[in-house]
Amino acid sequence: MAILETQELTYTYSVGTPFEKTAVDHVSLKIEEGEMIGVMGHTGSGKSTLIQHFNGLLKPTSGKVLLDGKDIWADKDKIRDVRFKVGLVFQYPEYQIFEETVYKDIAFGPKNMGLDEAEIKRRVYETAHDIGLSEELLERSPFELSGGQKRRVAIAGVMAMEPRVLILDEPTAGLDPAGRDKILDHIKSYHERTKNTILIVSHSMEDIATFADRILVMSKAKLFCCDETVKVFARADEISRIGLDVPQITRVFGELKRRGLDFGKEVYTVGYARDLLLRQLKEREVR
Repeated sequence: MAILETQELTYTYSVGTPFEKTAVDHVSLKIEEGEMIGVMGHTGSGKSTLIQHFNGLLKPTSGKVLLDGKDIWADKDKIRDVRFKVGLVFQYPEYQIFEETVYKDIAFGPKNMGLDEAEIKRRVYETAHDIGLSEELLERSPFELSGGQKRRVAIAGVMAMEPRVLILDEPTAGLDPAGRDKILDHIKSYHERTKNTILIVSHSMEDIATFADRILVMSKAKLFCCDETVKVFARADEISRIGLDVPQITRVFGELKRRGLDFGKEVYTVGYARDLLLRQLKEREVR
């Protein structure tokens, strides 16, 4: 059974006014437990509106959102429990930091869950390790940290609630390449340890190509596709036409294919391209 599912999910802003607009239009999809999914779409495609339905921040105009096969809005009094199970980290989450120490900021969510101090401490230290924050930083003010460290503190605050589904909206936005790589590496390590479901919204196909089992693409409020990463990149020309940039390495190998040099597989990471070329060169040496 899928951990998350939408059935003909539709959401319309400002219903009955001149500003009425459908942001998500009859979207049906399934997300399996333990998957790492990249979420993409051009600005205004509906991807941010979609993910806000997964933990009940928005209520569908029509259609359903199911968590473990149950409609999350069947009992609106239990929607708070849904938000503990499906954690959402907004873009630039460091602006929501407010506690006097890093420890207290990470502990805020678990404390609101009513957990005892021993369990809260375990979660804080475990999550800090996952996200690459040293124990020495836990007693410092989060406002003394670098931008990348603040971002990690904010993400850790949601991770510490141990949601079964973690959704991150542009977690690397505004960071330099080194900071971006650190965040993504720590998220991958967290996924390997917990085996929880993770959705990452990103404008960068290069970033998504390195971690996603599947890619969900939104276009003009509709689901363009939700498929295995390799199959999505096989549609590189279609993806470009809806306003998304495919990785540069994919464009290079696409051009090679058009010129008659077909490697027989879709190439979407530099590492894979390197291995593929080295393998081809070795095969030619043998011949």
